[in-house]
Amino acid sequence: MKKILQYLFEHKTLNREQAKDVLVNIGKGIYNEHEVTAFMTVYLMRSITIEELQGFRDALLELCVPVNLSGHATIDIVGTGGDGKNTFNISTLSCFIVAGTGQKVAKHGNYGASSVSGASNVMEQLGYTFKADNDKLKKEVEEAGICFLHAPLFHPALKVVGPIRKNLAMRTFFNMLGPMVNPADPAFQLVGVFSLEMARIYNYLLQQTEKSFTIIHSLDGYDEISLTNDTKVITNEGERIMTPEQLGKRTVDPQDIQGGNTLEEAAKIFSKIVSGEGSWAQNAVVLANAAMALYCTGNYTSYDGAYQAAVESLESGKANESLKKLIALQ
Repeated sequence: MKKILQYLFEHKTLNREQAKDVLVNIGKGIYNEHEVTAFMTVYLMRSITIEELQGFRDALLELCVPVNLSGHATIDIVGTGGDGKNTFNISTLSCFIVAGTGQKVAKHGNYGASSVSGASNVMEQLGYTFKADNDKLKKEVEEAGICFLHAPLFHPALKVVGPIRKNLAMRTFFNMLGPMVNPADPAFQLVGVFSLEMARIYNYLLQQTEKSFTIIHSLDGYDEISLTNDTKVITNEGERIMTPEQLGKRTVDPQDIQGGNTLEEAAKIFSKIVSGEGSWAQNAVVLANAAMALYCTGNYTSYDGAYQAAVESLESGKANESLKKLIALQ
């Protein structure tokens, strides 16, 4: 690692193969935590290259425990996190609304590294048991319409760096990797990113896959549709800017979509919204993200049609039903 660090400290970049080797070695526990921390810090000080990101992704996928949900065209709704906004768990809530419409979901998530409550934190609080048992995960998808994949169970490298990320409490390149390494390899993907630079990198990488994807970035820095500002929307077809009115019927104030200050508060907010008792602003934001995910599948002729399906899922109680079924299967 010493050689690699000296090389990087000279402002040089790794090629795809070198990047892959480093992350494979991190996953195998070859380096100590100080070496790994120093390595991660390099990327806090400069931008990551596409080759480096591809190499890191190659390593995670090579070491990954795969999940086979054959017969189900699943979707993942995931943000890179690290936007520093401390919103409630918008992506995870959107997943249950999507599942409530009948669209199967394979949600990939982790503990929050720079926020109070990541997807894994809230799922754990709600009573979900993390597992890597393929049959159980498939049963969850078939009966509840959704399964949850806790990243460290499937990615050895993420398990190794988990405590370091928590101690740093800052956005690292692992935030960028999470959405690209879902072990179930979903057919569709809605990815929220924290910057326009990241959106461009994701667009380049996802164009090379066969997936139907949508990348979203709120122009005021959120890694999801926040309705606090216009949203950049990038798909296989091209890119456009959409207004809060187009996406969620109105603009929302940032304080209206804040998350809690504790895990318990975050879980409370989550339960309230999924059971249909969220505020107008909370509902609007979750519905907009769920609608964009549904629209991404190609099963709806218009965004408005997808939005109506999302509204029906939340208001009829189907989204909440999906959560209850999932927790009952634990």
